[in-house]
Amino acid sequence: MEQQVNKSFWKSKKFLYGLGIFFALGIIVDIFDGSPVPAVQQTATQPVQKTEQVVVENKNIKPASVVAKVTTTTSPTPAKTETKTAIATTQAPAPAPQTDRDSVLVILKANASTKWGTDYQMVQFEYNNQVLAYDWVVAQTKYPAIMTKAKNKWGNDYQMVKFEYSNQVEAYEWIMVQTAYPNIMTSAKQKWGDDYQMVKFEYTNQVEAYKSL
Repeated sequence: MEQQVNKSFWKSKKFLYGLGIFFALGIIVDIFDGSPVPAVQQTATQPVQKTEQVVVENKNIKPASVVAKVTTTTSPTPAKTETKTAIATTQAPAPAPQTDRDSVLVILKANASTKWGTDYQMVQFEYNNQVLAYDWVVAQTKYPAIMTKAKNKWGNDYQMVKFEYSNQVEAYEWIMVQTAYPNIMTSAKQKWGDDYQMVKFEYTNQVEAYKSL
């Protein structure tokens, strides 16, 4: 009886060992052929899908940023335009002031050309003499009333202005030192006023006639 029991016991152990091996093989097959493999594939592919989504989103973002940059650079702001205008205004050169002498020189050259035409030697001669006379006239400060009368008489002919002024001043200074025959001098002044050349001429002729009587 003990031998039969022992034999059935070992048979039952072998059965359990075989059953355990079968379950172990099944577990191993499940490990290599079951769900763990797709799980590994999912973990490997998920970052790839996320990377593709990021790339697509970046591609969609880049055109928008480019358009924004183009719009910003091509449209000038009003502040920059006003600044450029202000700089252009401040950098504008001021015209050189024209003196009275510059204006007179233009007139003198035109008068000389009108007077002598294509005789350019005479044009130059006339122009140079008039310029010298003008500079002399401007430098005179004595007897302004006599100068004003000479200018009114001869205008832009400064050679004649100089001639008139010099003769009138000489006659005036001569008259001022005359003391003889005051009645004749008074009569000459009343007749010719501030034309001192004619006052001198009148006085001289009247005194000569008076002496000859």
